[in-house]
Amino acid sequence: MPDIGRKTWALPGSNIPLNQNGREPEFTTRDTLWMLNTTGDDATVAITIYYADREPVGPYELELKARRVRKVRFNDLIDPEAIPLETDYGAVVESTVPIVVQQTRMDTRQAENTRTSNLGFPG
Repeated sequence: MPDIGRKTWALPGSNIPLNQNGREPEFTTRDTLWMLNTTGDDATVAITIYYADREPVGPYELELKARRVRKVRFNDLIDPEAIPLETDYGAVVESTVPIVVQQTRMDTRQAENTRTSNLGFPG
């Protein structure tokens, strides 16, 4: 498999709702970052979170093993600080090797749960 992806990705907008309908953690409303590394090298990934009304926060640093996929809930990013609920945000994902990035949302505010998915914008 050839190396595919980019080293920089933008996820322009999201918001993690406060309310949910169902038990935790499986029915917690969440945004999830999916990453795919097809290269033969481990990736160091840095995520910077951008807000409408304050300075960016980050980097949130993660490891993505070679030839692997990894998912991370934005809700679980807490260092350097947790992403506040009910707050508009966007993210820039930077990697040391080319990767592919996708964002999904599980919205459980209603009994009829929804899942949406967006591919990041490659830089």
